[in-house]
Amino acid sequence: MLTLYHAPQSRSDSIVTLIDLMDIRDKVEITTVTIPRQDGSGSVDPRNPHPEGKVPYLVAGHDHVRERGAIIAYLTDRFPECGLGRPVGHPQRGAYLSWLFYYQGVIEPVTLLHYLKIEHPALQATFRDHGTMLQRLEEALAEEPFLLGQHFSAADLLCASPFLFFGEGMPVTPTVKDWVARCGERMPKD
Repeated sequence: MLTLYHAPQSRSDSIVTLIDLMDIRDKVEITTVTIPRQDGSGSVDPRNPHPEGKVPYLVAGHDHVRERGAIIAYLTDRFPECGLGRPVGHPQRGAYLSWLFYYQGVIEPVTLLHYLKIEHPALQATFRDHGTMLQRLEEALAEEPFLLGQHFSAADLLCASPFLFFGEGMPVTPTVKDWVARCGERMPKD
């Protein structure tokens, strides 16, 4: 049995959504923990084994996985029959992994910097700017409804997550807005 350490209304919500989309709740125990919040509420939960007290954190026996992209790759590799990943040997494996890492290395930092209105040439050279990030998404979605083509994948779930979280407060192009709506339609409803 896998264990996911989760705090509601945090980045780990997307992993719980993935677990539901994959229909593997019977294979993953979800343990709710507290985390320190930006508003000063919450605290590190001693039950959470994450070395920084953050979520999501996945425990699989002696193996521990942190960071959403890594957890998504781990779960979709472990349960390939769910069809939300691209297994080793699949012709889209590289593109799938690239989008997971692009999220972690570009989309999330650029989104946060844009939201906080922090600009600096070194940051833009390293992470790109919001417009460049949107352009990459536009290019990927120019001919297809999802990042990897005709079918929704866990890469769409992860990459659309900040747009879903920030909602109308996040500037987007019409193509990206339509993609975010398509991704949102696939999310389980409470």
